[in-house]
Amino acid sequence: MGELVLKTTEDVVYDQNGLVPVIVQDESDHAILMLAYMNHDTLVQTLRTGIMTYWSRSRKCVWVKGETSGQYQIVRSVRLDCDGDTLLFEVEQQGGGACHTGARTCFFSELKLHK
Repeated sequence: MGELVLKTTEDVVYDQNGLVPVIVQDESDHAILMLAYMNHDTLVQTLRTGIMTYWSRSRKCVWVKGETSGQYQIVRSVRLDCDGDTLLFEVEQQGGGACHTGARTCFFSELKLHK
């Protein structure tokens, strides 16, 4: 099945806390920038504004990426996985990077493999 299937926000499956994991990918080179979470309201806000908006699990509040840092993420596309329980956003990353540490991506640490 190689065809694109159109879905709506009603097709998203949320976990027991009302959240869905969101993978964020750079549109230009497809690097994985970060993983975050959305609830229904932040998903709708993101789709309405075109600016990535998340639910902060630690602060328990809405978090607009770039609001304080200037490192906004502009939505270019969004896909829902086959189970409906994970979102993949391609974004235009503005500013220095996606990570709160200042790094371009949150995935800069490599675990050693034990053989």
